[in-house]
Parts: sequence; structure tokens; C-alpha cells
Amino acid sequence: MFLADCQARLAFDLIGNTWSAVVLWALRHGPRRPGRLREEIGGISTKVLTETLRRLEFNGLVARRTYAEAPPRVEYELTDLGRTLLGPIETFGEWAFTHADEVLAAQDRWDTAPGPPATRGSDHAAGQP
Repeated sequence: MFLADCQARLAFDLIGNTWSAVVLWALRHGPRRPGRLREEIGGISTKVLTETLRRLEFNGLVARRTYAEAPPRVEYELTDLGRTLLGPIETFGEWAFTHADEVLAAQDRWDTAPGPPATRGSDHAAGQP
């Protein structure tokens, strides 16, 4: 069972956020400034990137380094704990690469299946029926 205080649920919560795994993966090659992270990731707003970095820092997966320069410079990098998630993220990415077409085909079948319109295809973009 995945109880509320189960360690597996903690792990799923850590990387279950839409952007957490993407940001961790983007940091795999070393420290990055927020602007560079946004460029490398694409499609993430400044606000969402900041929230994601704060959450990852709170959980000990990312470290924030501030430099006393003018203008101030901030960089983020993976902690040792954060690096331990790169293997699972890579494995999950490989799974997605291998099976994305099957998932998309299932979503298409769901959208075209007979049934009441209110119950078909309304939330598939969120990964839910």
C-alpha cells in the first residue's frame, strides 16, 4: 500500500510535479543560472521555474548559490541527493520514448470511443480519463 507517510509516495511527490524531473535533468551537466535553465528547458515561465527550484531546494535536491556581484548572480546545481535521481529520470525517459506512441494511440482510441461526450476525452491532456 502507498500510505500517506510511505517513502514511495514521498519519492513520487518529489518528481511528480510537471517540471521537477525536467529541471533536475537540465542541471545534470553542472550549475546553471535561471535564465539559462529557461532557455535550455523551453516552455517554462519564470514564475514556475522559480517555484520548482524552491521546491527542489526545500527537498535537498538542488542547491542555490548566490554571488556577491553587481548585478547579483544566482546559480543552481544538483546536490549529491539530487544526482541520485538522474538514473531513475533517465529510465523513465527511456520508457516514455519507447512507449509514447502506444500512450498516444490509447488516448486517440479513448477520444473516438462511443459514449457520453461528457465522459470521453475531456481530461486526457492531464493523463486522466
